[in-house]
Amino acid sequence: MIEKSITYKTYIVMVTTDKVTEIFCILDEFCKNLDAELTKNLHIAPIDEGYKRMRNRKGQMSKSEIMTILLCYHFGSFRNFKHYYLFFIREHLASYFPKAVSYTRFVELMPRVFFDLMAFMRIQGFGKCTGISFVDSTMIPVCHNMRRKFNKVFDGLAKNGKGTMGWCHGFKLHLLCNEMGDVLTFCLTPANVDDRDPRVWKVFTKVFYGKVFADKGYIKQEFFENLFNQGIHLVHGLKSNMKNKLMPLWDKMMLRKRYIIECINELLKNKANLVHSRHRSVHNFLMNLCAALAAYCFFENKPEALPVRIEKSRQLELF
Repeated sequence: MIEKSITYKTYIVMVTTDKVTEIFCILDEFCKNLDAELTKNLHIAPIDEGYKRMRNRKGQMSKSEIMTILLCYHFGSFRNFKHYYLFFIREHLASYFPKAVSYTRFVELMPRVFFDLMAFMRIQGFGKCTGISFVDSTMIPVCHNMRRKFNKVFDGLAKNGKGTMGWCHGFKLHLLCNEMGDVLTFCLTPANVDDRDPRVWKVFTKVFYGKVFADKGYIKQEFFENLFNQGIHLVHGLKSNMKNKLMPLWDKMMLRKRYIIECINELLKNKANLVHSRHRSVHNFLMNLCAALAAYCFFENKPEALPVRIEKSRQLELF
């Protein structure tokens, strides 16, 4: 008697088909409106003047389908994109994506939706500034420290930098969010760029105003005065060797709400699979980063600060 062993495949799916449909409908409507605006305002170069007209044939998969597949991957269901695409998209969701191409072809199509994905995050995905903002940075290593001299994919781009968790070889992601857990904007730099770099804050100051709460790594008198002259109040903690300064009670309470942006970094790294060492091209690294940030816009468990109410009392008033 010959016994046959049967192996059953079990998938832990954290994104439902209803969520996939919701994401696709939002992205498809946005892509249609964006294409209509671009077609209306696009100036086509005349052929008689020597310009070569490029083909604009529609592909087998639409842009909204490609963007939906990229975003759904970052909901924490799979840790490997190839396994996710072959065994989840082409098998489990075959009826939702009937024209899904091969995995190799899909990897080639991913950079085509970079502009549309960035436009979606900028126009519709990211939140709005409310006058209360939180800023922080996190390291994105691209390889192990022992292999940093042998990494050829990011040769000349990735740098060695030191963060709170030690040294790493890669990039640094600067994030800015509001008190409701919505990302306002981001900036990607090499790992050796300082958090107070003027080039980073030139991007940040375009989208926010009011008060910004940061950690002790942003302490610098010249940096504080520069932001204050632009109408932005930087609030941070004090180091152990600094003199104590008076701080409003409301600012002190909001400074404790910095766990919001720390939770965003944790969700992007652990759930959205932002950090891994399997990148084979710079373009797909950028697509993975943008897709993770766009997928976070659809998360339902965003960290949010509880409302702070300070009762006006005259108990401490001296008579």
